[in-house]
Amino acid sequence: MTHPSHPIVWLHHAGQHLGLVPTLGGAVAAWQADWPSADAGKLDLWRPWDGRTEDMYQLASFAMVPWSNRISHGGFAQDGRFHPMALNRAGEPYPIHGDGWLQPWVFQQVSDDTVQMSLCSRHFQGNPYDYEALQTFRLRPGMLEQTVMVRHLGPDPLPYGMGVHPWFLRTPGTRIAAPVGAVWLCGDDPIPVLQTAEFPQGWDLNQGISAHGSLIDNAYTGWGGTARIEWPEWGARLSVAMPDFERDGGSAQHYCLIYRPPHGGAFCFEPITQPIDAFHLPGRPGLRVLAQGQATTLRMQWHYEAL
Repeated sequence: MTHPSHPIVWLHHAGQHLGLVPTLGGAVAAWQADWPSADAGKLDLWRPWDGRTEDMYQLASFAMVPWSNRISHGGFAQDGRFHPMALNRAGEPYPIHGDGWLQPWVFQQVSDDTVQMSLCSRHFQGNPYDYEALQTFRLRPGMLEQTVMVRHLGPDPLPYGMGVHPWFLRTPGTRIAAPVGAVWLCGDDPIPVLQTAEFPQGWDLNQGISAHGSLIDNAYTGWGGTARIEWPEWGARLSVAMPDFERDGGSAQHYCLIYRPPHGGAFCFEPITQPIDAFHLPGRPGLRVLAQGQATTLRMQWHYEAL
C-alpha cells in the first residue's frame, strides 16, 4: 500500500500493525494483528486501504469531528443565530461527518506503543467551527486504545458531536451484536423521522444480526457502550468497550450507527455521540454545547481474540 502524496506511517507493537495516513484526513490505513491462520499471517481487524484511492470512504477508518453524520436544513441555529453549512461530499444531499476528515493532520510518535495526530481547524470552508482535535492510538496486548478529543476555540459556544467510522470486512458468517434500546427510522433519505423499539426484521442488534442483508444506514439509541463482531470463518472476535461510558453520560450521550450496504465486501459499526441530524431532533440528543476552551472526549478500547 503506497501513495505518493499520502504516505502511510506505521506503528508496530504487541503483535499489531497500525498504519495511519495523516495527510489524508488523519485516517487509518490498516489495523492488523498477527494471526497464524490468516492470509500472510495477519488478520485485518479493519478493512485495509488499497493505498491508491483518495476517497475517504475507502480508508480503514477516520474520525468524525466536530460532528458526525448529516445535518439537514442547510445548517443549524445556536443562541438565535443561524449557521449555514456547505455540502462537503459529492453525491450527498447534506453536509456529512464534519470537516476533520477533509483536512491534513500532524503526526507525532509519543512512545513505542502510542502515536497521535492533531488538527487545528479554523472555519474550514466557511463553516462556523473553530477548534483543535487530537487523535491518540495506543497498541496494547490484544487491544487498540483509541481516543478522539475536540476543544472549542471560538468565542461563541457551539454544539459539538463526534464519532469514528471504521469499516469491517464481512465473511459469509459475519455477525454483529450490541445492547440497544431503539432505532431511528428514515424516510426517502437518511434523515431520521421516527424512533422506535420495534426493530425491522434483521435489525435487532440485541439478538445479533448478519453483516449481510438489506440496507441499514441508521443510528441506534439506548446503546450500552459495547459491541462485538464475530468472523466464524476466521475464528476471530472483535469487541469494543467505552471505559468512560457511564461518567460521560451513558446511554443518553452515546449512540451507535450501522451502515450495512446490500453489496460489497465491508460494513460499518460507528460509535458516535449523537444520532443523524441531531441538530434538528427534539432536544438535540447527544450534542454537547462547548464554550471557549471546553473539550469533549470519546475513548474506545477495541479488543480482539480467538473464538
